[in-house]
Amino acid sequence: MAELRWHPLTQDWVMIASHRQARPQMPKDWCPFCPGSGKVPEHYDVYKYDNDFPALSQDPPAPDDVANDFFKTAPAYGKCEVILYSPGHTTTVPELSDDHMEKLVDLWCERFNALRQDEGIKYVFIFENRGEAVGVTMPHPHGQIYGYSFVPKKIELELASSGGYFEEKGRCLFCDMLKAELDFQKRVIFSNEHFTVFLPFFTEYPYGVYIFANSHKSNLDEFTQQERRALAVTVKHTVGMLDSLFGYKFPYMMCMHNAPVNGPDVHESYHFHIEFFPPMRSADKIKYNASSETGVWAHCNPTCPEQTAQELREAYERYMKSLM
Repeated sequence: MAELRWHPLTQDWVMIASHRQARPQMPKDWCPFCPGSGKVPEHYDVYKYDNDFPALSQDPPAPDDVANDFFKTAPAYGKCEVILYSPGHTTTVPELSDDHMEKLVDLWCERFNALRQDEGIKYVFIFENRGEAVGVTMPHPHGQIYGYSFVPKKIELELASSGGYFEEKGRCLFCDMLKAELDFQKRVIFSNEHFTVFLPFFTEYPYGVYIFANSHKSNLDEFTQQERRALAVTVKHTVGMLDSLFGYKFPYMMCMHNAPVNGPDVHESYHFHIEFFPPMRSADKIKYNASSETGVWAHCNPTCPEQTAQELREAYERYMKSLM
């Protein structure tokens, strides 16, 4: 079974993908993403791999016959891809060269543009899950890309907020947010010519940093090659900073927010950014999303953002010193 089911209370689609339960357990001494597996080229730097068990498909099956006048279903149309960061099975992002990271950003851009050519796809979501704490069972460095036939609810909310702000003030909500953080400074971790990494005023996670483009760009396709390279280095240094925080490979969910595709033009009001959701609230404690966060989306951060921002700045300084 692979289909979309409409959630009438939240006005959102839910992907039902029961066939993914049949995914086989990988042998401990074999990885499909490693050269020699027969699944990937013998030589590659970065590589796009079509998901073997996709939740979305460009040729989806008909939904189950369970819809009626109240319950709505739709085909699970879309695309699911895996993006391999390196042929090295245990290589981490901070271990990759700047040139290698630039190839990764180029591949993200290439796939973003390839997926947007399908007019049935309305949102291209580039993301990475890292670490057992977020449920990852495949240690080989990789991320994923989902092409949805709908705009996910969180993006809908961001679009409504940023669109309303632009209509009222004639300015970008994200640009003003970045300016406010730069003016305040205490939550800014580091920045370069093209990107700023900061812990937002409202962060829901203790170490939930954001990466904002310094200039107003709505999606990856608008970046110059210089900006692509800067993004590559910024992502690498952000992960290196997180790894230096407590001295181990830090788990996280990295979520890239581009403007929707094949829909209304929101270039003026929407702004490219990346959100990190690391589940740790200390070196050995996980911040669980319990009833308040999950049941009513009322988040509670158990730390003070200004204090954890200082921790992150110190971790960033340790990481940068380790590169010398």
